[in-house]
Amino acid sequence: MGRGVRVAVISGVCVTMLGGAGYGMYNIASALNTTASGTKAVPTGPPSREEVEETTAKFFAAWEKNQPEQAAALTNFPEDARSLLTAYGSDAHITGVHITPGKASGESVPFQVRATVSYGEESRPLAYASRLTVVRGVTSHEPLVDWNPALVHPRLAKGDSLTVEESATPQIDAVDRNGKVLTKEKYPSLGPVLDELRKRYGDRTGGQAGVELVIRHTGSGAADTTLTTLVKGKPGKLRTTLSASAQAAAEAAVTDYTNSSVAAVQPSTGEILAFANHRDDGFNAAFLGELAPGSTMKIISAATLIDSGLTSASGPAPCPPSAVWQSQTFTNLTGLTPNENATLSESFARSCNTAFVKFADDVKPDSLSSEAAERFGIGRNDWKVGVPSFDGRVPAPDGPDRAAGLIGQGQVQMSPLNMASVTATAKTGTFRQPVIVPLGLDGRTAATARGLAPGTSQQLRAMMNRTARSGTAAGVMAGLSGNVGAKTGSAEVDGQSKSNSWFTGYRNDMAAAAMTEDGGHGIDAAGPIVARVLRSAG
Repeated sequence: MGRGVRVAVISGVCVTMLGGAGYGMYNIASALNTTASGTKAVPTGPPSREEVEETTAKFFAAWEKNQPEQAAALTNFPEDARSLLTAYGSDAHITGVHITPGKASGESVPFQVRATVSYGEESRPLAYASRLTVVRGVTSHEPLVDWNPALVHPRLAKGDSLTVEESATPQIDAVDRNGKVLTKEKYPSLGPVLDELRKRYGDRTGGQAGVELVIRHTGSGAADTTLTTLVKGKPGKLRTTLSASAQAAAEAAVTDYTNSSVAAVQPSTGEILAFANHRDDGFNAAFLGELAPGSTMKIISAATLIDSGLTSASGPAPCPPSAVWQSQTFTNLTGLTPNENATLSESFARSCNTAFVKFADDVKPDSLSSEAAERFGIGRNDWKVGVPSFDGRVPAPDGPDRAAGLIGQGQVQMSPLNMASVTATAKTGTFRQPVIVPLGLDGRTAATARGLAPGTSQQLRAMMNRTARSGTAAGVMAGLSGNVGAKTGSAEVDGQSKSNSWFTGYRNDMAAAAMTEDGGHGIDAAGPIVARVLRSAG
């Protein structure tokens, strides 16, 4: 850690403990009644509106006056609250706190914080919104603030610390492939990745460190989150592989669909052109998501069938109404007409599940896993993207999940970046590990795989082109000129009313894949996202 003040770490308060102070533990029917003997009954149930207002007013007043002991005493975890509230005023040098409560909703109270952060002769304004909840104490039965680090600042979590310090690494000016500056203000999805790039490469870019108010994520090991800069350093310049125009398209594309992520790569190089996430939790699911990819997995499955000599694009792949494998019955999406004389190309383009399941008896337990690893570079945990990524998972089960894996269900898991890479490999026949900064920046060695035989790649391109022009993806890909291909997918998830929507496709020298949780069919949500990103391809 750079020079600065000591760091106070938030004690580990389990989320379930925080929730455990809630209202289900009490008899809501009882109130402030008097017993038969005249003794006042112990209050139970949720705090009243008056109790909520009085407790929050006292808590805010103590916080504003920098009285951590008094404020902490009004919470249900006073020791943890005292530690953070003390650091708020001392380690983080936050003064002049003014809190404006909003309209309460039951026991929950939103509020706005305005304050000043100081370091030496430098000071900067700080403003943010947060929320707290008032509960009844387990033993005291008094109304108390339900302690949660996030109420102090919404970016704080268990194990985090808040401090002003000289930054460990200089700020960076990240630029795209054409030298255009990329900021998280203009491209919100870049925030966590820019923080990670700074953490990894800030000292390699020629910059000088400044002084900042930061959240240190000591519990998770993630890069520091900068809340405000008090003394500007000299930022270094870091060139990325991103395309500002593609990134803008990706950011705009995901805004219409909650819990959506998209990633785009350049098939000829493996360079990442864009990625975006629209999620409340801020998670970079585009790179780190681990979800069943549904029928987009049929790209690898079709390659497996071709490379195993079981069929070809023009060979047989009958599409019956249902298929049974090891007592598990598989069916197709509603409205798909069975065809016992279908070719692999037709079953692929129409996304017939049963056609692929029927091959479960013929493929070996490790056929799909080996194809994914050896041909597509998936599932070996050796990608060196430049920031954390998930490399896909394709196990080799010898049970019911063997058939499920062929249609992207069971134990198979992917991220949008994985599927964009799979699509790029299918298009070019060559696996090129995705990167977001040049390998030479820190001497990383890219993962390698054999890639596809020319005949296999040619057949995959033809099937994906058919899917885009006249198959399940035609409605989404309509109007896109050039060399195009696509594959739709939907993945059933226990407990969801709708399947997860998946879609992957390519246009000229761009391949993109998207996923929308609870989004329905591939063309319902993920498809329009991918199409919008592909339109930015030259």
